[in-house]
Amino acid sequence: MRPAFGFALALTLLALSLSASAQPGPRPPEQPTKIEVRARPITAFEPGNPMRTKFGALTFRGGLELTSSHAHFGGLSAIRVEANGVNFLAVSDKGHWLRGRIVYDRERPTGIADAEMAPVLGHDGKPLAARGWYDTESLALNGSIAWLGIERVNRIVRLDIGRDGLLARATLIPVPPGIAKLPYNKGLECLEFVPAGMPLQDTLIAISERGLDDAGNIKGFLIGWSGPAEFSLKRIGDFDVTDCAVTPTGDLLVLERSFSRLRGAGMRIRRVPLKSIQAGATVDGPALIETDMNYQIDNMEGLSVHRHGNALVLTLISDDNFSIIQRTLLLQFALEE
Repeated sequence: MRPAFGFALALTLLALSLSASAQPGPRPPEQPTKIEVRARPITAFEPGNPMRTKFGALTFRGGLELTSSHAHFGGLSAIRVEANGVNFLAVSDKGHWLRGRIVYDRERPTGIADAEMAPVLGHDGKPLAARGWYDTESLALNGSIAWLGIERVNRIVRLDIGRDGLLARATLIPVPPGIAKLPYNKGLECLEFVPAGMPLQDTLIAISERGLDDAGNIKGFLIGWSGPAEFSLKRIGDFDVTDCAVTPTGDLLVLERSFSRLRGAGMRIRRVPLKSIQAGATVDGPALIETDMNYQIDNMEGLSVHRHGNALVLTLISDDNFSIIQRTLLLQFALEE
């Protein structure tokens, strides 16, 4: 009986081994998908006055209304344009990357080329959104490294996109305790890295949408600068923060949005000197532009800055909330220095 039992046991183990080897391994990450982005030119920022180009301190260079049949296109909440003014990386609030090139006719944007999308991946290679980590509302870059602010869970992740591209995996970074206490759906909307040679160099600046301090001003955080520290941005009117960008001249530009059922959306950009931002400070700065629905705006949520000649070029993107009654707009303005 023993030889027969041993033979049967060997056959059973062999069958189990073959069955295990036939089982599929972990599903590989979804590869970036090339998509077509159609662009309708916006030649006049104020439709009722097409010859006007100057708005506050900014000069309108042109804009695009973007559409795509790709299922995940839309909801764009942050954008970063490279120093060449062409290549860009954006993120949607549903946890998807959008990468591509802005096409120009001289200084006027005319289209989007080489566009591709991919889900933002967690540390395990699965999409961040699959674990409920979406509302990816803010993006900062420093060379090959990207940071994303995730509003829904009030956390920040780091990704090496220079090494791994859109397949980079996110790892959590430590954040000040005050970030975890931000109100639901009013968390981090602005995230920016300050480069070397400027006040607050090598610091991540993070500002909430509408997390308010005791005086009713908007909470901000300094990450990696002599330890975590908090500051405040003076809140003016019913505007909330939606993004920010550091300029080569040492300022922080803050993009703000207002909304009411009667007036619709509003947009404002303020310029705050970096040197004024420090722990415990309440900072403010003049408005470069303030507009409403009489102009070509929507739910403006993303801001990036690059230099072109003697001007700083501001690139703005809107979040259409995946709604058929809203638009994805890319707008560019010049700030002469």
